[in-house]
Amino acid sequence: HYDVLQISQDATLTDVKKAYRKLAVQTHPDRNLDNVEEATIRFREVSEAYEILSDEKARKDYDR
Repeated sequence: HYDVLQISQDATLTDVKKAYRKLAVQTHPDRNLDNVEEATIRFREVSEAYEILSDEKARKDYDR
């Protein structure tokens, strides 16, 4: 998930949020009308990574 958000494992919650916002805008299907299917897949990956890494418990479990 760190690779998806293009952040390091020691990234702070603020870093996670910033990376998510940046990538969510870039990958959102509404902004990629020329390739909605691929954008949808990428957006889901970004959203899933954010969901895990922004939750302290989920992130600790993921890091194991």
